[in-house]
Amino acid sequence: MKKIIIVLILLTIAFLISNGKSTEVLIPKEAIRFRVIANSNTKIDQMNKRKITSNLEQDLSNLLKDSNSLVQTRMTLKNNIGNFQTNIEQTLKENNMHEDYTIDYGNHYFPEKKYKGVTYPEGEYESLVVTLGNGAGENFWCVLFPPLCLLEAEEGENDEVEYSSFVKEVLDKYFS
Repeated sequence: MKKIIIVLILLTIAFLISNGKSTEVLIPKEAIRFRVIANSNTKIDQMNKRKITSNLEQDLSNLLKDSNSLVQTRMTLKNNIGNFQTNIEQTLKENNMHEDYTIDYGNHYFPEKKYKGVTYPEGEYESLVVTLGNGAGENFWCVLFPPLCLLEAEEGENDEVEYSSFVKEVLDKYFS
C-alpha cells in the first residue's frame, strides 16, 4: 500500500511538472558579465583566449568570492583593472603570445546567445570585456554577479542539455 501511495504521489508530481512551466536559469537585469573575445577562430587564438580566461577567472574568483552585492562587485572590478592588465600581460609573456589586447569595464554589446535551451537576448550589458587582437573570434562569457560563472558559456560548444529527473530516480530506485 505504501508503494502505491508513493507511486501515485510521484505520478501526480510528474504530471504537474510536465504541464507546468520549465525552470530556466535566467540572468537578472542587474548583473555584471565577463567576456573574453579571441582574435580569431584559429586554434592558436582560441587557445590563447582560454589561457587568458582561465587566469582571469582565478583572479576574479579570489576577488569576488565574498562579494554579496552589485555595488561591491562593481567597485572591486573597477579598482582592479590594473591588476587584470598585469595578469593578461604576464600570461601573454609566459606563453610567448604577441597579442594586442584591450580591457574595459562598462556597458558593452552582447549578441543573442542560445545556451542550454535558454535564449539570452542581445543588448548592452554592464560587463568586463577583454578583446584580444582584432576580436573577430568566438568568445567566452559568463556572469560575475550574481556569480553564475560556473555556467560555462563558450560559443561553438555543444548546447545539448543533460536532464535528470527526481521522479524517475525514485521510480527506478523502488521498481528496478
